[in-house]
Amino acid sequence: MRKRALYILYFVVFLFLTTTIHAISRQMEYLNRGLVAVKVSSGVFLSWRYLGTDNPSIGFNIYRNNTKLNASPISNSTNYSDASGTISSIYKVLPILNGIEDTLDVKTVTPWSAQNKTIQLVRPAGGITEPNKYGSTGKAASGIYPNGQSYTYSPNDCSVGDVDGDGEYEIIVKWDPSNSQDNSYYGITGKVYIDAYKLDGTQLWRIDLGKNIRAGAHYTQFLVYDFDGDGLAEVICKTAPGTIDGKGNHVIINNDNPTADYRSLDTTQITGSRMLGTVLNGPEYLTLFDGKTGAELNTIAYNPPRGSLSSWGDSYGNRSDRFLACVAYLDGEHPSAVMCRGYYARTTLCSFDVKDKKLVQRWLFDSSTSSGISVTGQGNHNLSVADVDNDGKDEIIYGSCAFDNDGTVMYRTGLGHGDAMHVSDLDPDNPGLEVWEVHEDVSAAYGYELHDAASGKILWGTNTASDNGRGMAGDIDSRYPGFEMWSSSGSGTYTCKGVKISSSKPSTNFRIYWDGDLQDELLDGVKITKWTGNGTSTLLTGSGVSSCNNTKATPNLCADIIGDWREELILYNTSDPGKIVLYTTTTTTTNRLFTLMHDPDYRLGIAWQNAAYNQPPHLGFYIGGGLANVIQPDIKMVKYNANPTKVVSPIANRAVIYAAGGNLIVNSSEIIHSVSVYTLLGRLMYQDDNVNRQELQYNLPEQERLYIVKIKTNSGVQSAKVIN
Repeated sequence: MRKRALYILYFVVFLFLTTTIHAISRQMEYLNRGLVAVKVSSGVFLSWRYLGTDNPSIGFNIYRNNTKLNASPISNSTNYSDASGTISSIYKVLPILNGIEDTLDVKTVTPWSAQNKTIQLVRPAGGITEPNKYGSTGKAASGIYPNGQSYTYSPNDCSVGDVDGDGEYEIIVKWDPSNSQDNSYYGITGKVYIDAYKLDGTQLWRIDLGKNIRAGAHYTQFLVYDFDGDGLAEVICKTAPGTIDGKGNHVIINNDNPTADYRSLDTTQITGSRMLGTVLNGPEYLTLFDGKTGAELNTIAYNPPRGSLSSWGDSYGNRSDRFLACVAYLDGEHPSAVMCRGYYARTTLCSFDVKDKKLVQRWLFDSSTSSGISVTGQGNHNLSVADVDNDGKDEIIYGSCAFDNDGTVMYRTGLGHGDAMHVSDLDPDNPGLEVWEVHEDVSAAYGYELHDAASGKILWGTNTASDNGRGMAGDIDSRYPGFEMWSSSGSGTYTCKGVKISSSKPSTNFRIYWDGDLQDELLDGVKITKWTGNGTSTLLTGSGVSSCNNTKATPNLCADIIGDWREELILYNTSDPGKIVLYTTTTTTTNRLFTLMHDPDYRLGIAWQNAAYNQPPHLGFYIGGGLANVIQPDIKMVKYNANPTKVVSPIANRAVIYAAGGNLIVNSSEIIHSVSVYTLLGRLMYQDDNVNRQELQYNLPEQERLYIVKIKTNSGVQSAKVIN
């Protein structure tokens, strides 16, 4: 009787695990190994991805021209220097676990000739505006063009996503005209285009946002992500009549006029609701585009509409057209799009899920109708996303306030608007995450401060009585645990405890992982520098390239796009803005970390990189003290299947699963796609998402007696309990 009761208990626990283990894993894109080879003076440098779903015991074999180069599997790094490599060598990397190589989806590469690769884009043709002039609102024009203003295009903010399901990132490029404007300026702008490119420069599609979307940092925030879990990234952004999708079709709702022109074209209007160049009338849309083709999938009315301009804080469309956007896992498992409008007198956030290729609203927060904590004037020109309360679901850090996953306000610090913000485990001694923020309001209690990301509690700060426009946080000094912090109004560089360590301050712009240690390097414009303790040394200066966003001098993109966990840098060619240049590091390192893109906080940081005054992405955990305690992320990769096989039965028993001699044995009548092994309490012990064979053997750790095993074949998922 006791034995029967024990089996019943095991069965109940097993049912619980099979329904909850899946539910807590975040859906993320499938990535291949991202192997990159670069010709260097000493041969060829190679680096590749260690995935967040890899077994920590995995190793790698390197092949040149089909000859294995390493005597034993490489298990302490994800880079390799081949002294005998040449520019014509052909390389591949094979994962190996328990003596078995994984040959699925292996890609061969040849070396780049240098540590940067030029990607040729299709630059849009320039144009000429209607009679135009531009300048600061209400003031005399800075430039006057009675016969129209000529403009050209250069690549602006970029994003990445796997739009075709091959496990490799594509680059999504926003093209900005040379006459793009800040919201507080009048002037007619050229149109905005969004393109998709393979890494070899193949153009996949172009979206023309049309004349009714003004060009500037605050108008077009585009999200690139696999929202519906089909293994293909989609694109979401604000559109209007005049937008043409990647298939050449008008984006339109009902009987709206696709050729209507809602721009204010009266050159005498330099303020007010008819201010020259602004678009303050006409329909506003939100569109979901197919990432593979650029085709419109679904378009809905933008929520909230602009309504009364005065409700946002002015009469000329400056504050009503301040947009932000982000991706957040509001249910802990699936990504949602969050479109944001306003952060001064009125703040709104509206979240959407993608269901059956349609945008479905999840919730709307509107400060004008909210009766809870006031967030008036508490937003930034940027935002961040992280699970700050450790409930498995993401929150949105909006500056001096934060929103819970259900759209309710978590807290406000009351310190007001700011231009710069950084969110990570900045102080490892303080539980959870922290926010480093600078503030514009001269009457704010703190001009720069560090606060707890979950509660808003101020940990330390300084009253500057000034408009503090820039602030930076990065773990740049290994002598001090945690991040270092500084700002344009500060008197030096500080530890995460507020202790001043130097009167010198490095660049106040971006951070980047570049040289192989576990500290941040610094990125400003086209230069990468390293903090020396009381100054910086230069590691890289890009030649013939430019950053974007004017005085912000930000990269087109800085992200972990290929290779190992170090980041790549994208800038554009100065003399030929039809080209972008992708830089990758060639420094060897023995630090092995899974790709940064499999850390949810970092991956979401890349998704919001193009939002307004973009800030650098950060990991959601601290690595400066070493990697020994880093935990693999709780994610599941979703791989695109161009020819999906019909599942015969979700519980089909096509395999024999048992333990013998301390080993897990699986013999299947079908090809095994994946296998996962859990302890009775749900801890993942082993996972292989690329088995691709019918037999499997895995050595079971001795510390557990009972295991839950899940395998996936074409017939579905089969589960079994195994007693070791």
